[in-house]
Amino acid sequence: MSTVMIQPATYEDVQQAIDRAFEIFPLNLKNKKILIKPNVLRASEANEAIVTNPAVLRAVVERVESMKPASIIVGDNPGVFSYGANEESFRKTGLMDAAGGYYRNIGTDSQKIDFNAEYMPTVSLSRAVLEADIIISLPKFKTHGLTVMTGAIKNSYGFLPGAQKARLHKAAGSPARFHEMIVDVFRLRVPDLFIVDAVVGMEGNGPASPELRDIGLILASDNAVALDAVIATMMGCDPARLGFLRKAKSVGLGDYDLKTIEIIGELKQLPDFKLPPLGGEANMNNPAIQEILFRPTLLCPQANVELCTGCGACIDQCPVSALSMNGDYPEADPEICIRCFCCQEICPEKAMALV
Repeated sequence: MSTVMIQPATYEDVQQAIDRAFEIFPLNLKNKKILIKPNVLRASEANEAIVTNPAVLRAVVERVESMKPASIIVGDNPGVFSYGANEESFRKTGLMDAAGGYYRNIGTDSQKIDFNAEYMPTVSLSRAVLEADIIISLPKFKTHGLTVMTGAIKNSYGFLPGAQKARLHKAAGSPARFHEMIVDVFRLRVPDLFIVDAVVGMEGNGPASPELRDIGLILASDNAVALDAVIATMMGCDPARLGFLRKAKSVGLGDYDLKTIEIIGELKQLPDFKLPPLGGEANMNNPAIQEILFRPTLLCPQANVELCTGCGACIDQCPVSALSMNGDYPEADPEICIRCFCCQEICPEKAMALV
């Protein structure tokens, strides 16, 4: 049976929740190489809640320091491409300071390893991931337009540096295959502990939505499947409806059935939580919506003209060159677009949505 901790917290007193997580899920860190991997989607302000909050990272770093490891690295590979320098993303979010001098650009040194040939025969994995004795993953409690939610499993996608993440999006080609592919990435090196920043979460059209939600919790587990099942349940989404959880269970990574999970704390569904368009349980059961999801010609990213500044970042970063400027705003070619949500992730104005 897996265990998930649900602990009340604020960013001011988060150290107490972090310490409790380490007590419930003890790790021997002495003389070990430790990698701490926050969720750093892109350069943004901490109060936008797009990334793991600096207070959470700082508390984890301080706890790890006290356990006398041989070394600590704090790093991530932001974004689908190498857009926005790694250092810039950490600095603007406040995560650079929170890393306490342990930040490293883990995207500059990688090693090729075998992967699922259905997508790519090999991928490059940050060497810091391969060399770490212990990996502590710090996901953010957020929705995601392509996977419905982003949590423990999805956070490991950042182990891959550079544009190969975009190539994998393209190789997957559909939401269903992308759900399965992120599990293959996760399996390359399963982290040892997951601590989720759910103090302020994100709902709506994530992973860069302006709709934030005060939740006031820190979640933790040493099993990603159980943890993501709890997050999905809190969001009002049946975990069994999420393809990546079904794939993870099928390959022996854990179980999403709440009957198999010990909850330390109180598990409650968040009232009226906004899932991404087409992401909710009611929608997922609707055959018409299922048809839309898997007929990509009917869905396309669209710019909100009230938010879009015409900066062109989405065009530059589209992995299949499906976007171009139509007057002052970007427009997607539905015959080329693969619905990967890369444009949404990169948009600094949160102006792109799948509609």
